[in-house]
Amino acid sequence: MSTDSAPDLRSIVADHLVDVPDFPAPGVVFKDITPLLQDGPAFRSLITGMADRYRGQVDAVAGIESRGFIFGAALAYELGVGLTLIRKAGKLPRATHSVSYVLEYGTATVEIHQDAFAEGSRVLVVDDVLATGGTAAAAAELVERCGAQVHDIAVILELTFLGGRTALGGREVWALHTI
Repeated sequence: MSTDSAPDLRSIVADHLVDVPDFPAPGVVFKDITPLLQDGPAFRSLITGMADRYRGQVDAVAGIESRGFIFGAALAYELGVGLTLIRKAGKLPRATHSVSYVLEYGTATVEIHQDAFAEGSRVLVVDDVLATGGTAAAAAELVERCGAQVHDIAVILELTFLGGRTALGGREVWALHTI
């Protein structure tokens, strides 16, 4: 599995992270990426760099709710491919596949439209953070239930001390920055 990222992308992420102590619970240090979104040139460089890695390799991008929508939409646009949303339960209007999983602070369920991808499509799954891996694993399972294949899971930040890659069943992961 790849942990490499171009040094310029790694530093863009590192330079825009803000630690927020005791959020969302006491003892947790939340890694806030919103300063990256607020810096137009940095955000553009990040998306362009990510697109350069995947250009011509994927047929679609799947963004995980909610910050994965932001990065996924910009990346899909830059790649000229469609974007599929992986949403919290009950938010999609047509027939869905759903997967429940355990996350850092409880349990959750995510869904995808059953007709999200053409059979055999190569899909890039995008999210902001890989923590325990539950959300990314559920998203990958949803993509596969639709008959598509997960080309890669791309995240802006990986919290390696939480061991999230172990939940992903050997799927390829590209983390732009790791802690």
